[in-house]
Amino acid sequence: MIRPRDDRSVLLLRYLRPQAGRVGLLAALLLGSIGLQLFNPQILKRFIDSATGGGTDAVLAAAAGLFLAVALLQQILAVGATYLSENVGWSATNALRADLLLHCLRLDQSFHKGRTPGELIERIDGDVTALANFFSQLVIQVAGNLLLLLGVLVVLWGVDWRIGLLFTASAAAILFVLNRLQAVALPLWKTARQRSAELFGFIEERLAATEDIRSSGAEPYTMRRLAAHLGAHMAAQRSALLTGRLSWTTADILFTLGTAAAYLLAARQFGAGALSIGTIYVIFFYAGLLLRPLMQISRQAEDFQKASAGIARVQELFGMRSALPAGGDARLPAGALPLAFRQVRFSYDAAGEPALAGLSLRLGAGRTLGVLGRTGSGKTTLTRLLFRLYDPQGGAIELGGVDLRAVPLADLRRRVGIVTQEVQLFHASLRDNLTLFDPAIPDARILAAIDELGLAFWFRSLPAGLDTVLAAGAGLSAGEAQLLAFTRIFLRDPGLVILDEASSRVDPATEQLIERAVDRLLVGRTGIIIAHRLHTVHRADEILILEDGAVAEHGERARLLQDPRSRFAALLRAGLEQALA
Repeated sequence: MIRPRDDRSVLLLRYLRPQAGRVGLLAALLLGSIGLQLFNPQILKRFIDSATGGGTDAVLAAAAGLFLAVALLQQILAVGATYLSENVGWSATNALRADLLLHCLRLDQSFHKGRTPGELIERIDGDVTALANFFSQLVIQVAGNLLLLLGVLVVLWGVDWRIGLLFTASAAAILFVLNRLQAVALPLWKTARQRSAELFGFIEERLAATEDIRSSGAEPYTMRRLAAHLGAHMAAQRSALLTGRLSWTTADILFTLGTAAAYLLAARQFGAGALSIGTIYVIFFYAGLLLRPLMQISRQAEDFQKASAGIARVQELFGMRSALPAGGDARLPAGALPLAFRQVRFSYDAAGEPALAGLSLRLGAGRTLGVLGRTGSGKTTLTRLLFRLYDPQGGAIELGGVDLRAVPLADLRRRVGIVTQEVQLFHASLRDNLTLFDPAIPDARILAAIDELGLAFWFRSLPAGLDTVLAAGAGLSAGEAQLLAFTRIFLRDPGLVILDEASSRVDPATEQLIERAVDRLLVGRTGIIIAHRLHTVHRADEILILEDGAVAEHGERARLLQDPRSRFAALLRAGLEQALA
């Protein structure tokens, strides 16, 4: 991964190194194209001097033919170089996008809670897209133009040192000013990129909440907030663009002044007989040729400013580190996993109320725990800690007798499965949604899992079996999506299964299927059932009631049921749904 101390050149080299062959060919095409651009005016000089000096038709025709051939070859090389540069640029930025996405996926939950998906999309794709021109055009429009600029100046010095000196001074002044303006523009473009990320984050968040916004009549407030984001985005873009346009205008003025002085000097030299008409034409030709790289460099300065801001934000993102250690090399035992919380303390905000306050409990292997409690009592926090989306600030959690922090994250998340109300579907086949794109799982095993969970009837109703294409966020009812999630978990064969309100939003017919699937899924596994509804905890061996992040009651379900003084018995008498509302 790129570290914050790496500079732009390191970032460039890291992603261009795997394409060394294409970069080498690109350099060869570029040098060839530049060489032909410098050579062709010399052919014109010979043609003009021959024509004015009485040269033969054969010599003039040969010069004209050679000029056309060189111009055609130069264009072919230029097209090839442009094609290669775009190919190199997109290959490099796609690799950078992949690295950024993987890095973000490995960051802890506190990072993701502080950023909307829209903001992350803009940072991973938007900032990197701004770098596409940097990778693809840097060689063509900057390195290539600098080489062309140097070549033209060398030729002009050869024609007349005074003219060469004038154009060199103009070019040096332009490059100096562009470099100084870049330092001014960089923070402006960085601010503009941040405002863009905030705007996209706001839009994504509001589009995801369309139903709530419309039902609560919050459209006017949303539009006022959008106007504020648009205003901030426009102001930041305007400041950055004006600074970029200043680069263009300054380069144009300085070059015009230098060219006018060079033309006056050339006219005086021609009047004194020191320069031929062909040489004068070549000077004018090279002056025009010199203008093109300078103007393109001034235009690229704006793109480079955007790219520099993007690189700074990319390096800033790479520099963020997960608050969760990767874990040690301990391995969880096979089969059902016993669970223990030992004086676990956790708070989402160091200065806020604790979500769990000294929680201690033990759950034997193969047993099922029903967890009850009001909203905010710590039920969801308990599951997040088990997945190590967060680490506790105090105490320890053991699974299979091993501290979770000693287990590699990938191994832990393979051995713990969860089914929630919201199931993430991908726009892909049912097979890919069940295996989470793991081609190593054969169809026979998938079908066996579906049959064992009692879902064969549901599966036969699908139009194309395992090849049925599911749409992300649509296409299945809530119950069907949860049936899919049960099959996912069964294929992974975890030692601990967590069911978080898994049947709270389904119709009675689907609920019966889910109940059978739950019974089969819990066989030979440790289970945690988080529920607000009475019947969802009837299969639990033990009951845990949480209150303000602490254990209010914990014990065998049968014993608590028989004890009229227990909280669990009181909840049953009052009606669980109303008591926990």
